[in-house]
Amino acid sequence: MGIVDVVSEFCSLPRTRRHLKKRKQFQTVEMKVRIDCEGCERKVKKAVEGMKGVSSVEVAAKQNKVTVTGYVDAAKVMRRVAYKTGKRVEPWPYVPYEMVQHPYAPGAYDKKAPAGYVRNVVADPTAAPLARASSTEVRYTAAFSDENPNACSVM
Repeated sequence: MGIVDVVSEFCSLPRTRRHLKKRKQFQTVEMKVRIDCEGCERKVKKAVEGMKGVSSVEVAAKQNKVTVTGYVDAAKVMRRVAYKTGKRVEPWPYVPYEMVQHPYAPGAYDKKAPAGYVRNVVADPTAAPLARASSTEVRYTAAFSDENPNACSVM
């Protein structure tokens, strides 16, 4: 084995653990945090703004929604907010009602949801069967649909 082989082998190995660490992806983390007043809003913002990798923090106090964007880990952001504020934190469970096929089904409809939002039944497997129509329901609704050319026009 020549000197060139030994040197090239040392050059190809990472020298520190930093090179072995996987880089975080740029992402948006949405979470539901109860925000009662402006003080709560400032407290949540301050807890997240100090984190490494955070690009921006948006707080929608009326919706109890906090949106964090940056090179962060979602679980770490949620843990930090819960620890620093002492509030219960959960992932944002709602989507716009246009995204769900049957927004007023028992699994999707939520009285606590902000205006224009319903529960995300695609991500929640326990509520998903309740929010999807069965084949007989689909047949009955299609029988009276304006989009079906052979539909019944009794109404």
